[in-house]
Amino acid sequence: MAAAASSSSSSLYDVLGIPVSADGNEIKAAYRRLARTCHPDVVATNQKEMSANEFIKIHAAYSTLSDPHKRANYDRALFVMRKRPVGSFSSSSLSSGPMGSMSRFNGNFTNRNWETDQCW
Repeated sequence: MAAAASSSSSSLYDVLGIPVSADGNEIKAAYRRLARTCHPDVVATNQKEMSANEFIKIHAAYSTLSDPHKRANYDRALFVMRKRPVGSFSSSSLSSGPMGSMSRFNGNFTNRNWETDQCW
């Protein structure tokens, strides 16, 4: 499995293994590279569940970072989280992280279409 998609990643950029300054082509290339190794359809049978969880994280990162509006909201939330002094975190900000605070801004994720966003 790709180490970039570990659960200890601090940002979506870390999940995809790209710099914050990455452009759309770099984001897409990183997603495709990770999808080729982590997609549940291409891993061994005994690793499918772990792979599915990793792929969901990878796809969520790609979905957010490839959309300019979602990326701008995420970057703002990430900047606020990183700028805040260590002692000023509330329990809700620690549990939700940048994605949790972002979800309050752009609302629903009901129209996710990872089945149609084929990366092959």
